[in-house]
Amino acid sequence: MPDMGRMIYDTKTAVVLRKNLAAWQMANVAAFLIGGLAGTHAHIMGEPYKDADGRSYTALIREPVFVFGATLEELRRTHQRALSRELVPAIYIEPMFHTTNDAANRAAVAACPTDSLDFVGIAMHGPRKIIDKVTNGLRFLG
Repeated sequence: MPDMGRMIYDTKTAVVLRKNLAAWQMANVAAFLIGGLAGTHAHIMGEPYKDADGRSYTALIREPVFVFGATLEELRRTHQRALSRELVPAIYIEPMFHTTNDAANRAAVAACPTDSLDFVGIAMHGPRKIIDKVTNGLRFLG
């Protein structure tokens, strides 16, 4: 693992996934959430890559993404902390596993009151100190 102490940015990106998900679900949810953040916070994207032969590759997120594991209760607490600090998180809820398109995903979220959201993942990007407070007490997924 790289020396994260030397990779200090003013901002931080964190993903919190429910611990009891299947591996494919974790990967899928993380991809959806990070895609949402990258689409909303364009400044987190780095520059495109080129290999030694000049072949081009897409840009990646410019800073580390910290991935935490959590229970549903911890996800709800993290969500409340994010909202109380005026962050706009990306969310993924259990009913979205049973939908087939973006419109159905939005309808699934719209059908749930805030306090009843059955989170399987939350991602957020913001000032490093605020993200640290929001994720305080969570452990890295592993």
